[in-house]
Amino acid sequence: MNMQQLLFILLAGSAGYLAFRGYKRIYQNILLGKPTQLSGRASDRWSNVLLVAFGQKKMFKNWIPAVFHLFIYVAFLFTQIELLEIMIDGVFGVHRFFAPFLSGLYTFIISCIEILSFLALIATIVFLYRRNLLKVPRLVKSELNGWPKLDANLILVGELLLVTGIFTMNGADSVLQMRESIQYPSTGNLAISSWLGPALFGSMDTALLQMVERAGWWLHLLVVLSFIVYLPYSKHLHIFLAFPNVYFSNLNSRGKMENMPEIMNEVKSMLGMEAETNSEASSEIPEFGAKDVFDLSWQNIMNAYTCTECGRCTAVCPANVTGKKLSPRKIMMDIRDRAEEVGKNIASGDTKYTNNEENSSQVALNAHNYDDGKSLFDYISREEIHACTSCNACVEACPVLINPLEPILSLRRYEILSESAGPHEWVQLFNAMENGGCVWQIPAEREAWRHELT
Repeated sequence: MNMQQLLFILLAGSAGYLAFRGYKRIYQNILLGKPTQLSGRASDRWSNVLLVAFGQKKMFKNWIPAVFHLFIYVAFLFTQIELLEIMIDGVFGVHRFFAPFLSGLYTFIISCIEILSFLALIATIVFLYRRNLLKVPRLVKSELNGWPKLDANLILVGELLLVTGIFTMNGADSVLQMRESIQYPSTGNLAISSWLGPALFGSMDTALLQMVERAGWWLHLLVVLSFIVYLPYSKHLHIFLAFPNVYFSNLNSRGKMENMPEIMNEVKSMLGMEAETNSEASSEIPEFGAKDVFDLSWQNIMNAYTCTECGRCTAVCPANVTGKKLSPRKIMMDIRDRAEEVGKNIASGDTKYTNNEENSSQVALNAHNYDDGKSLFDYISREEIHACTSCNACVEACPVLINPLEPILSLRRYEILSESAGPHEWVQLFNAMENGGCVWQIPAEREAWRHELT
């Protein structure tokens, strides 16, 4: 085993370990949410995955960025073939492992990758321009200040480095093949590198050219390994999570809102109907809605981690468009940030986060006894959730089927039903409905007119 093989294995192994820890943390944070039951046919879910996640169907409602995004997306998929070869070459100390076996097909595949990489390069430059110079309105909202903006630019810069590594490696390799070096098997005439390589590197001596080829190879590899480790801390986690998120998305019609069984049973009792009984029901008064991430479903938390921060939801939100504080994108980002905070505190095992209901000296810190004195309302203001019109525009706009409306409704339900709070106008309406069965505060019963007819 030579030094390059050893270094490759150490770097790849370290990256794999760090990535595993990062993805495990995300998985544990998602499971902070409540379990939920899936409804609908599996065939419909797989259809969504093929059309929405793989096919990018909803992206093309805004076709200009969709086309450029498609360049990067397809290039990402195809470059995994070249990455697989790099991994094999790195472990076994060989060069262009697939080339002798695939011959002309190898030339076609690598040429396709080069063309797609060039298109991805154009798209990356366009996205850097749109985000930093053109300043598209949905990409410069206040919730993107700081880390979110830096995160987006870091990934785009990484894409530039990746493409640079690909063309440096292939271009130098093409020139070395012309010099009939036995170490460099023929790749055929590649679409771009066959002319770009001689133009850039043709005047270099062989020793320097070999160093340039290795530099391109290592740059490609290091960018990929860094990307894998970095993803759990980035909005670009959607590259992986978009597929399960689309699969587990709600198949019900957009306007259907889930009823709470406790409320339904209470209403049925009031109307003289037989309420559904649950042998495991607790005698304690239930807590309605959601106060913290523990009260949301795990699907809601996965939605938050899948959020691409593209802002399409906020751009179509009528509340946001009319100047109100609500931003559906910020709601999802806040849920993710809160899940990160809770997950980090639980992982620390610090007993100061244990509530008084448990003996902190005997019970380990977990999701059931966690209490840091904070909640989602410390991240999401009441003004934001009150501004939502429940129109589902944000749900319809999301390219990966995220549903910001569900957590908004859950937070409002907690405020109204558990805290007996809410905007003054809402409280009056609910009191009128409870006391008179009518939204208007009138002294007579709602059905008093019927008695006048009898």
